[in-house]
Amino acid sequence: MSAENESPGLPNGGACCASATGHFLLVGNKVTVVLGAQWGDEGKGKVVDLLAQDADIVCRCQGGNNAGHTVVVDSVEYDFHLLPSGIINQNAIAFIGNGVVIHLPGLFEEAEKNLKKGQGLAGWEKRLCISDRAHIVFDFHQAADGIQEQQRQEQAGKNLGTTKKGIGPVYSSKAARSGLRMCDLVSDFNEFSQRFKLLAKQYKSMYPSLEIDIDGELKKLQDYADRVKPMVKDGVYYIYEALHGPPKKILVEGANAALLDIDFGTYPFVTSSNCTVGGVCTGLGIPPQSIGDVYGVVKAYTTRVGIGAFPTEQNNDIGEMLQTRGHEYGVTTGRKRRCGWLDLVLLRYAHMINGFTALALTKLDILDVFSEIKVGVSYKIDGKNIPHFPANQEVLNKVEVEYETLPGWNKDTSNVRTFEELPENAKKYVQFIKEELGIPSKYYGRSM
Repeated sequence: MSAENESPGLPNGGACCASATGHFLLVGNKVTVVLGAQWGDEGKGKVVDLLAQDADIVCRCQGGNNAGHTVVVDSVEYDFHLLPSGIINQNAIAFIGNGVVIHLPGLFEEAEKNLKKGQGLAGWEKRLCISDRAHIVFDFHQAADGIQEQQRQEQAGKNLGTTKKGIGPVYSSKAARSGLRMCDLVSDFNEFSQRFKLLAKQYKSMYPSLEIDIDGELKKLQDYADRVKPMVKDGVYYIYEALHGPPKKILVEGANAALLDIDFGTYPFVTSSNCTVGGVCTGLGIPPQSIGDVYGVVKAYTTRVGIGAFPTEQNNDIGEMLQTRGHEYGVTTGRKRRCGWLDLVLLRYAHMINGFTALALTKLDILDVFSEIKVGVSYKIDGKNIPHFPANQEVLNKVEVEYETLPGWNKDTSNVRTFEELPENAKKYVQFIKEELGIPSKYYGRSM
């Protein structure tokens, strides 16, 4: 991942300025946000890894262990699903915000698995803070997720393609105000146990085939409560102090992506949280004015896991070539990703919602072998241009994509380290994207 041009944006460090009365007013630190601009798997982990090297705090604000980021440090590949991948930085605090849903067995298994790979996670328990307002994913949430998928398949002939990590069910419990949070787990365990039993019974009544070992689960949860208690903090206060204290570099690592957002994604084939910039505010408890740069991570082509509309998908040799060259398999599920050309209609829509201050373009080298490269620039329905990204999936499935064809570069760029070293046509491809979207690009990256 290499830096190109600096993008405009507010400074990240804290400072003071004098008011008209001579009193000094604190100007808080800004958070830098990294978000996926497509359907996920854009390479956010690489951008986060680059920015996290000198960060003081690295945050997750939404989602759960349904996300998947891969980070390579000293030739060791670490896989992250729930932990902020910036925890690799030994000098940074990793913070899991209130908008995240936490499966405690998954959290500790992930840490232990990565610990066996190398020293990147050494001392992780002392560097992890968890918001006391974050909700807990229980095993029966995950089991219910699997049952729901089976029911959808039987009733409608297709499912949503969830990761079966319990994400939808736990956010449902949260919305129904019956969920349990980290603050409940580490407080009065007797009260927690009573509420857990009630919630388990509710799920059992909804899904009679569910097998829930209530006593066994509570025993495990009590053990986790003892381990996790030192990590649980008042998240709102912690973030407020970080924003308004001494200068700090605060990085927010978005999970999933814009087109998987529960409100703005290709519903219903979405995740269950807000993975656009609004989720940063609600998932960490920060005001909008505390957001600085927002980097939209864009793969140089488009991929999607599972079912759902995909206007620029290539069900042909081109799609197969992109899949093979890009090693397009999901980190969390291992599922083969569908592949197609870059879609600027989709990216304009993502920019409308997130207000990207700069782009980070990834996996440009996957396009090295193509003599010509197409880019989706507009949609038509019944021969008429439509000026927006359709909300309705049936409509989106019917759009005709208008393409701009650009010349390829037919040169190996896998060892290119700077933008200036790129072949001329590769530079033109990057420039075309920037001009069409009206967003500067700050980083571009290769596949490895």
